Formats: sequence, structure tokens, C-alpha cells
Amino acid sequence: MDPELEAFIPFFPQTDLSDPVTARTYFAGLAAAVPTPGTSEMEVEDRFVPADPDVPVRIYRPRGAQGAVVWLHGGGFVMGDVDTEHPWATRIAETSGAVVISVGYRLAPEHPFPAALDDAYAVLNWTAEHAAELGVDPARIAVGGHSSGGGLAAAVALRARDEQGPPIRFQLLNQAGLDDRLETWSARNFTDTPWFHRGKAIAAWGHYLGTRAATPYAAPARATDLSGLPPAYVASAEFCPNRDEDIDYAVRLLRAGVSVELHQWPGTFHGSQAILSAEVSQRQNAELGAVLRRALTD
Repeated sequence: MDPELEAFIPFFPQTDLSDPVTARTYFAGLAAAVPTPGTSEMEVEDRFVPADPDVPVRIYRPRGAQGAVVWLHGGGFVMGDVDTEHPWATRIAETSGAVVISVGYRLAPEHPFPAALDDAYAVLNWTAEHAAELGVDPARIAVGGHSSGGGLAAAVALRARDEQGPPIRFQLLNQAGLDDRLETWSARNFTDTPWFHRGKAIAAWGHYLGTRAATPYAAPARATDLSGLPPAYVASAEFCPNRDEDIDYAVRLLRAGVSVELHQWPGTFHGSQAILSAEVSQRQNAELGAVLRRALTD
């Protein structure tokens, strides 16, 4: 474990996904304690994207933005919204220079798959249709997210490919939850890692899938054909149950002819980049913005 991160482990919070309502309240309190960069250099606006039902979004518009990213928060499919993601969406907008459309997708278990995916896909279509209003090039739209949001971003990319939807320039998958089977070495062995471990992964997938069988749109690692997908940045944390499925997905993308940048962060755990004082967290957060900037402005 990175020594700067290890020092925080005794104080790092725990959540129990067996009670999603309580977990959401606790998660919101944690998010409220995260410092947020200033927004004086960007416009921030709350809107609803027309859909069935309408989807809440928070739009961050830095000056001079050329591209946009449909951004999907983490939270195990059961926690999070545009408010809890505000510190992170602000950082992405600040460091990437891109318009960030942060999506308040519906949460499980009240709204199991495919509700969150339908919401995210509706926002992708809306973003492409309203690119001129947003002041961005419709050919410079990315999808991305943390954890479960990274899994949703990968699913949106698969669906857009299959349905000939809006062209996606890039996909950013950060510690993404991609495989409900939880059969990799890291998914089987990381049973007591900080913040996220096998037990929480089992609970998260159980809430998200409900009684439905998993499909590639629910768990992108199940997709047998990864060809024709947009270039990707895949980041994994060393002590994270999702680690091996993320690395496997990146390698499979490469074998399918997709350009991939893969970064395995040594000494980190799932969500540890929230410890902003650690040097490795600062590098992680800066890199997320930098890769988006390169992808959307080159």
C-alpha cells in the first residue's frame, strides 16, 4: 500500500450496501466533505434531459471548450447523484477543459438495469443533438466515469456502436465495474480491502441486476465482440476487486483493434484518489483530465 494512503486507512469510512437508503445518506455526507475546486472559470447549470422519465444533469462549461464528456458517477449502482459527484465533475471540467455533463441516473434497487443505462444513453443522444447549444463539436463527445459509472460508460459505448448511435470519440473507464461474475483473482481475493471489497461488489451487482440475467449492456465484460469501440483509457487500482476485470477488458479491447491506454496505479485502493493530500491521488486526478484533454482537442 502507498504509505500516504495507508496512513488514512484507519479513518477511511465503511459503507454497507445492504441498506441502500442509509448508504446514500452516508455517501452524501462524505461527498459534502470533499473540497471542491472553484467554478469561476466555468458556467454550471442544472437541467433535465427529456426522456422517460426526464434525467437530471449538471452541466459544467469551461471557457473555450471544444469537446464534451457524458460523465457517470460511481456508487455501486445504488448511491450518488449530481451533488455527490460535484467535486469530481468540477475537477474533470477544470483539468480537461471539456464540457462535463454529469448524469443523475436512476439508482438500484428501486430502478434496476436497464434504467441507469437508458438514462445515460438518453443523455448521450441529447448531448449530440445539442452540441451547438453546448458550444462543442459533435465529433468530440466522450463518455466516462468512476467505478459503476465506468461500467455504465463502457455499456453506453457498446450500445452506441450496436444501435448506430452518436459517434463517441473516447471512453474513460476509471476503476470500472465491468463483470458481475466476480471470478477474477482480484474479485475473489480482495475480501477486506478499504472502501470496496468482494462483499460490496456482490451486493452492488445484486441490486443492479435484480432478477434479470446479465447481458453485455449490464456487464460489458460479457461482450464477445469489442471491435469498433472508441479508443479508451482504462485505469485500475492495485487493491481493488475490479482490478483484474479492468485489465482484462483493456487487453481484449487491444486485441479487437481498439487503441487503449492502460494505467495500473500501484499501492492504491478503490476510491483512494479521494485522499487528495496523497501524491499518487494528485497524479491520478490530474491524469484523468489530461487524457480527456488530449482525446478531445487533438
